[in-house]
Amino acid sequence: MKLAEITNSLSSLSKDYQSALSGIETDKAGNGLLNDNANKEGSFSNMLNKSINEVNNTQVSAYNAMNDIATGKVENLQEAVQKIEEAELSLKLGLEVKNKALGAYKQVMAMQI
Repeated sequence: MKLAEITNSLSSLSKDYQSALSGIETDKAGNGLLNDNANKEGSFSNMLNKSINEVNNTQVSAYNAMNDIATGKVENLQEAVQKIEEAELSLKLGLEVKNKALGAYKQVMAMQI
């Protein structure tokens, strides 16, 4: 996952959040009711699954590049090393996103009602 793709993913997350908020309707008592628009293709779970699949694809690509280096089949060493570094960075980013989401979840669970 390249830096531009990461930036686009984060901006789409913000847009998904805004669209999810606009999909909330309230009844006369003020209770929030989810509209059907919040569960379409732009949902958070779909974006999360897509991002996880992208990280997985970069890991597979890096593994193949390492395998090619080890067997001597690599044609361009620089590209192989770049794939490995890209996979490492995308995994680190994924772990940091997971840590932030887990921290936010723990904060919400610690709130008193």
